[in-house]
Amino acid sequence: MELYANLYGGAEMTGNRTLLFASRNSHKLEEIRKMIPPGYLLSGLNDLHWTEEIPEPFDTFEANARAKVSYVFDRTGLPCFADDSGLEVDSLDGRPGVWSARYAGEHRDNVDNLMKVLDELGNSTARSARFIAVIAYQVNAEKIMTFTGKIEGSIGLTPTGHGGFGYDPIFIPSGFDQSFGELPADLKNRISHRAMAMSRFLDFLSNH
Repeated sequence: MELYANLYGGAEMTGNRTLLFASRNSHKLEEIRKMIPPGYLLSGLNDLHWTEEIPEPFDTFEANARAKVSYVFDRTGLPCFADDSGLEVDSLDGRPGVWSARYAGEHRDNVDNLMKVLDELGNSTARSARFIAVIAYQVNAEKIMTFTGKIEGSIGLTPTGHGGFGYDPIFIPSGFDQSFGELPADLKNRISHRAMAMSRFLDFLSNH
């Protein structure tokens, strides 16, 4: 694609390494942009004027991440990485899980999603949960590599804070008494599930 060629050329001129994130989620793109070190130029599908909905039909984060990165790679021929992530609540049998982004319906409203989790938990004291992220990276037609991050925590009784996105206002990471919605962004971006997966991914890139 001409636009990507221009971005790639600009990266080469500055000595940066281009990374294409196979997502139109601007929240995730901005969060990842804060995690990557100098020397990388990060772009998302919105930068390529991508309009297609990417299928995520599977029941595991890894399978969906692989499906998403393969879908974009097959249509662009560009090395790229994709993320599939979500919240698992033990007393809800692991829900919302891979349906985290659309738990309250296909309209994908963050507030509706987290309120559905709170409604289903009610006053239960069994509120253990975790965030999981899987990053899939594809650079050729033969191989997809995956990198996983996980953080344990619990679900608060009410949403708190205005930071982050998605379920962040109700997720309290273990060892803290504030939700991801309350913690400073730079701290969250060091300890989160996505930060762990990205760290493993970047370690791989630095050695290849």
